[in-house]
Amino acid sequence: MKILGISGTVVGSKTAIVIGKILDTMKIHNPELKIEFLDLRDYQIEFCDGRPISNYTGDTKKVIDQMMGADGFVFGTPIFQGSFSGAFKNLIDLVPPAAFKHKVMGFVTTGGNQQHFLVAENQLKPLAGYLNGYVVPTTIFAHNSQFNDKNEVEDVGLLECIREFSQQFCYMSEGLTGVKQN
Repeated sequence: MKILGISGTVVGSKTAIVIGKILDTMKIHNPELKIEFLDLRDYQIEFCDGRPISNYTGDTKKVIDQMMGADGFVFGTPIFQGSFSGAFKNLIDLVPPAAFKHKVMGFVTTGGNQQHFLVAENQLKPLAGYLNGYVVPTTIFAHNSQFNDKNEVEDVGLLECIREFSQQFCYMSEGLTGVKQN
């Protein structure tokens, strides 16, 4: 089973750091998982303009193919102006909704305002519903204050949430392995 962690931003590093920590923790819970990490900062992705996905090339095609081949997703995005990043929205728009159907999804948000923790509940979970994905009950919100001066997660509460999230994700993924995917 291939799990794809996605840092859905082209700026900053905190989202990628938290996603990396989650993927490492998931590997502890289930060493047989094939883990991949997609950091949008490393790619030049075209804007979704409605053309067929077969007409995209370069980095855009690579990213679409990587997402199409995943069995589950850990999505991460910083919160800008009370919503998820445009880079993340563009990524979701590029991939056909059927690629997400009956797959486990979990959400990680990062931000500098404590009120931003609601974005996962009010915007990302409904998106997963539209895509017919199965959502991990725990969502992660990481505030700037939970990182030390070396940009490492040091907050005990956040580390516990990461452990719980990872455990739930693995449990759901293992339980849904036999679910019909059509």
